[in-house]
Amino acid sequence: MFSKVRGRTVRVTLLVGVLGALLFAGIRFAWELHGITAHLADGDAAQGTYQQDPQRADRTASAVLDGMVREDPEPPTDNQVFGGDAPVDWRTAGWQPSEPLEARTATAEPSVGALFSPGTDGDGDHHCSAGVVHSPAGDLIVTAAHCVYQGGFRTNLAFAPGYRDGVAPYGVWVPTRIDVDPRWAEDQDPDHDVAFLRLRRPGHPGQRLEDVTGSLTIRFRTELPAPARLVGYPNADELPLECRTTARAAGPTQLRLDCADVPNGTSGGPVLTDGHILIGVIGGRDGGGDDETSYSVYFGDPIRTLYERASQGQAPAGDHHP
Repeated sequence: MFSKVRGRTVRVTLLVGVLGALLFAGIRFAWELHGITAHLADGDAAQGTYQQDPQRADRTASAVLDGMVREDPEPPTDNQVFGGDAPVDWRTAGWQPSEPLEARTATAEPSVGALFSPGTDGDGDHHCSAGVVHSPAGDLIVTAAHCVYQGGFRTNLAFAPGYRDGVAPYGVWVPTRIDVDPRWAEDQDPDHDVAFLRLRRPGHPGQRLEDVTGSLTIRFRTELPAPARLVGYPNADELPLECRTTARAAGPTQLRLDCADVPNGTSGGPVLTDGHILIGVIGGRDGGGDDETSYSVYFGDPIRTLYERASQGQAPAGDHHP
């Protein structure tokens, strides 16, 4: 009799323990899900556009600067001259691919940076990469669409150009507007995994991003194959990686970039040719690739249209650069 009661007590105790664990797990999942959805906004998905709330953006910048990142106490001044922005013909400059063909630590550069997303969204401090691209207003960056829109527009984004070792030497910038192709918003079509963000720097009204960091030239319909350099920030590291490889066509809408060890966090990082000419961003097929191969959307006419909409002005054909 005692043994039956004792056995039932054990089973009841175990059942209570299992139910308690499941309840806790459910609460934890719900809390994490709330944390993720709390940082999403519908925006205008039909147009692929989101206007960021200024106060929410300011809170994001404060959260990044409150323990994640510190700004350089003597930041660069506006209108400085940036070396290396002029195109370089790698075909005549002795360009060679990385040997071995794998990513390695690189020097931080002003026009490339890390995208931060503070808060309970399941990501690390910085979860993606981005590059400053020339625009009429001088306030535009480009990244992968999956970095900024997944079931809604992310509202907790901040950009630190030239980021290195916990320092944002060119300040922390937040979106005023995000543009993706409606086909990405509709069903995450990998052929449209590109986003443009217009930015401002809280506490520095009127300051233009491009004046502080310089910018990348954006080129459309690049002839392939082409020499290419990938740059991006792994989400577990405090310095960027780079890899010199060759951009090849992977069908009519994707670039294939063979290079090992390009990890998570590099999504949205620029794909460059001839120095500072932007021809893609890491993303697209398979979410950007695997351990051996990265991908980018081919910058054709749909990306040109998205760029022109984001920069709010019709740009001339060919390269776009100051």
